[in-house]
Amino acid sequence: MMGADRLLIVDGHHFAYRSFYAIRRMNAPDGFPTNALYGFINSMRRMRERVSPTHIAVIWDGGLDEERTESLPNYKAERDPMPDDLEQQLDALDEWLTAAGLHSWCHEGVEADDVIGTLTRQAEAAGLPVVIASSDKDFFQLINPNVHLLNPNDKTDTLWQAEQVRAKTGVEPAQIIDWLSLVGDSVDGIPGVRGVGPKTATKLLAEYGTAENLYANLASVKPDGLRARLSDATEEVQRNQELVALKEISEWETELEDLRPGADDYATLHAQYTRWNFRTLLNELEAGRQGELL
Repeated sequence: MMGADRLLIVDGHHFAYRSFYAIRRMNAPDGFPTNALYGFINSMRRMRERVSPTHIAVIWDGGLDEERTESLPNYKAERDPMPDDLEQQLDALDEWLTAAGLHSWCHEGVEADDVIGTLTRQAEAAGLPVVIASSDKDFFQLINPNVHLLNPNDKTDTLWQAEQVRAKTGVEPAQIIDWLSLVGDSVDGIPGVRGVGPKTATKLLAEYGTAENLYANLASVKPDGLRARLSDATEEVQRNQELVALKEISEWETELEDLRPGADDYATLHAQYTRWNFRTLLNELEAGRQGELL
């Protein structure tokens, strides 16, 4: 990626959950759970060191998209409810982000994935390179020479490009919507074509390019059983494409300049780290203040 400016978009709930489960038990002296807080704060630090962003946005899920749940009632319905100890920490996380001078955004009924897609396209139009921090494969569809993915499941800290998407799925980023529409997505409760797994979907898209072209040439698909299953699932594949494609969100009206990190609120951070008993972070905060005063 060229240029000094760079936008880091963080999938907030993804990293909150990841931090919560990575650190099993951690509490402040008053009993307040702090495992997600501690892990999230340190994850933000590592991401900033890796990406060196000039702009940062942390985007949170505001619930399920109504059109998607109407189209598929089982959409994301099988997900477990958020653990109470994690839910308790979300407001504190948002307060920490504000104190750290970082932009945090959530809107009721708006899925984070769609906002991240909308913001990514906004940044692209302005010539601002983007790094999306998440392991959600839905974001593969956004990857191009100016949009990379920082996948926390990849311990090499590689910024994913088309090469990594091909290695993972066998298809190009531009084919991901069609690939997921054929394979389905069990995490989101989206059923694929019966008997069509990742390898078969990859093979079909390698031959036909797009799902649209595949269905336009369905008569040439072999064997007969596969052709019949694809034919039976015509409407489901079209529905899946609409479910998987990231939407443009009109509620997102933030200017890119507003995503530049602001100054730390020293007093609030000091109070938070003291309450949560984050001694290392507190020492670093105090040392940084001393350095500023010298």
